[in-house]
Amino acid sequence: MNYGPLEEGTLTNLAEPTLEHHEMTSADVADLSRDPNVLAIADPIPLKLIEPFKSTEPAPVTGSTWGIEAVGADTSPYDGSGVVVAVLDTGIDPNHDAFNGVQLERRNFTQGGDDDENGHGTHCAGTILGRDVDGLRIGVAPGVQKAVIGKVLGPGGGSSATLANAIHWAYEQGANVISMSLGIDFPGYVAWLIEQRGFEAEPATSIALEQYRANVNLFSRLTSMLASSDAFAQAAVIVAASGNESQRPRYQIAVAPPAAGDGMISVGALQRSPSDQFSIASFSNTNCNLSGPGVAVTSSWIGDDRALNTISGTSMATPHVAGCAALWAQQQKELTGMLTNTNLAVKTLASARFISDAVFSDVGNGMVRAPQV
Repeated sequence: MNYGPLEEGTLTNLAEPTLEHHEMTSADVADLSRDPNVLAIADPIPLKLIEPFKSTEPAPVTGSTWGIEAVGADTSPYDGSGVVVAVLDTGIDPNHDAFNGVQLERRNFTQGGDDDENGHGTHCAGTILGRDVDGLRIGVAPGVQKAVIGKVLGPGGGSSATLANAIHWAYEQGANVISMSLGIDFPGYVAWLIEQRGFEAEPATSIALEQYRANVNLFSRLTSMLASSDAFAQAAVIVAASGNESQRPRYQIAVAPPAAGDGMISVGALQRSPSDQFSIASFSNTNCNLSGPGVAVTSSWIGDDRALNTISGTSMATPHVAGCAALWAQQQKELTGMLTNTNLAVKTLASARFISDAVFSDVGNGMVRAPQV
């Protein structure tokens, strides 16, 4: 896989915060590290799609998907009106019926086509804000009128620098909720260093680990910067998938970046169990903040204007949480007349329903819930 040139990236905290990309020597990095205006320095490293799993469960035909009912969106008096949502993923099919009437502010950060060529981004966007398709409700917040769509994953994947730029762009477009179902490709970066830069396995792994930590710090600082600016602009919380690398009961993997960054709402995946109970999905990573429906989730897909697909993953759980965050944002705006990062994050996290017999580190606060009357 070719990730292209990887350049040193810096995040600065000036009067107007900026993200800059430069080719730098070790001496340059050392000098910038002493600059109080520089919040973080990191090499861009590869990003990859958090690949979903195919589902064998039959898709619902009418009514609501099980995830809509599980989070209580079907009984909520809120629909996301007046809230701007961003989806940073593989893009979107702008002609799908699920997005009729939605103002789509789009930007392509990849070398691929402008539209979604994978289906993943269209699926995630449909779960957040999709309109009903042939009598089936798929969207948690179908009243959202404006969606900011950043295509950050295309042929060959993407990079953490691209994602950082996309987050900054989404915020500038007015996003209150930013949803990301992607992860840092650590093995891919190690392979790139070996194959393209000629490093042996051990130093390549050491370099990758160093930049892995640097990128976690970069996204933590970026999230902190957005949070600190909400007193002067709009609130914006970032919701990110925890990853699908676990194989329970054999082993569990911790939340993967960028969801591991401080200030992000990391999301695990839940599945239906007998007697209307929920349990952690076998693939879901641990140490997440809260969870959402992530197994056998039906939503919009590419192919035709009413195409649907039923798949599983923390990628599918994340848009349920992002959709609920949009509902909480609307509730806060209508009840208090204001919206801050802190209030929105606290409301979303505190909404969670306790999952009996679940380990806290597996499901976080539990199943996210939409605001009720």
